[in-house]
Amino acid sequence: MRQIFAILFVAFFGFDTAKGAEKFILLKPDRVFDGITATPHTAWVVLVNSEKIAAVGTLGDVKPPTDAKVIELPGTTLMPGLIDAHSHLLLHPYDEAKWDDQVLKEPLAERICRATNHARANLLSGFTTMRDLGTEGAGFADVGIKSAIEKGIIPGPRMLVTTKAIVATGSYAPSEFAPEHRIPQGAQEADGQDLCTVVREQIRAGADWIKVYADTPHGPTPGAKPAFSLEELQLIVATARDAGVPVVAHSQSKEGMRRAALAGVETIEHGDAGDAEVFKLMAERKVGFCPTLAAVEAYQRYFGGDPATGKAANRMMAKRASFKAALESGVTIINGSDIGVFAHGTGAREIELLVDFGMTPAQALQSATSVAAKALHLQEKVGAVKAGLLADLIAVEGDPTQEIGALRKVKLVMKGGTLYKQP
Repeated sequence: MRQIFAILFVAFFGFDTAKGAEKFILLKPDRVFDGITATPHTAWVVLVNSEKIAAVGTLGDVKPPTDAKVIELPGTTLMPGLIDAHSHLLLHPYDEAKWDDQVLKEPLAERICRATNHARANLLSGFTTMRDLGTEGAGFADVGIKSAIEKGIIPGPRMLVTTKAIVATGSYAPSEFAPEHRIPQGAQEADGQDLCTVVREQIRAGADWIKVYADTPHGPTPGAKPAFSLEELQLIVATARDAGVPVVAHSQSKEGMRRAALAGVETIEHGDAGDAEVFKLMAERKVGFCPTLAAVEAYQRYFGGDPATGKAANRMMAKRASFKAALESGVTIINGSDIGVFAHGTGAREIELLVDFGMTPAQALQSATSVAAKALHLQEKVGAVKAGLLADLIAVEGDPTQEIGALRKVKLVMKGGTLYKQP
């Protein structure tokens, strides 16, 4: 039966997880970026034992057993599997289908089938861990997808999920329908004391994190505005914290960011209107920042701008200014792309933009490995090439600490000691 399953798996997905069945695997790249130090280690090898890293160092230090499978990786850099802390497996690019159409017109089964393909594409592109920040109208589907990956039913990254996400009543979308019609929303609405119930429902359903929209573009005038009071945000954080669950906040306005940081959320997403003052507050309160640069770039590519006003270009310029303020403030920058807005399997674009916007390649790589792992409370499992951690490893052609574009050339993907791609 196991052989039949393996044959079917290869037929449908194009790779064979049985290749990772060897107990010991010795990986021999040109260099190892460990996720922590800025400079790669040359002449290092990595020994994997079952699902974990057994030893790291030179061949003189690492003593593989005689029956270990040896994988030669000439010309490559071996490094931790990449982490994306802001993803949406249940979305696909908006130039394929508008967000409203995905939420209102695509059947749930279709969206889950798409998500299965998305999970595979992200894994094969080198992302072995992802935090999914909301199903966007697909209920608790992310919990089932995570379970299917963990059980080996489908291939995909390690998942942290947030289920429905929380929005203030009347503040999210789809919108602009006749007021007498009740349209299904892309997140769960709640206010005041009802927030306790919603947080507990989502945790009971399987949420690893709680996501709240601290601001949204609601009201009669354009632009993001705070959606919850500080007291409401504090109630969300306190309720989740009682269950040992952290909170992440979507926020694009300065006031929304300020309230979210004061309320005790652990990461803030987007931060488009962030300035030196609010990023300093975040740094002081140890609130991480996922800038989602690639999503802004994608919006500009899809929807363009007014040639007379340069609206789209101005948005990218504003994003550069806010990112510069974030860098200078010392806030922890975490790789989080909002993938789903743009194509799954192309998540390296966010890391390239981190470099383009001012980080060194090593800093950007750390933001997608050890820094992200710590922010997601996974540092004892993933995020570094270190003995005792899970063998979530990738090899890329070239040296990404010198040329970040090397992340596009993934030659090997291993998750938990299982090989999903190899030369």
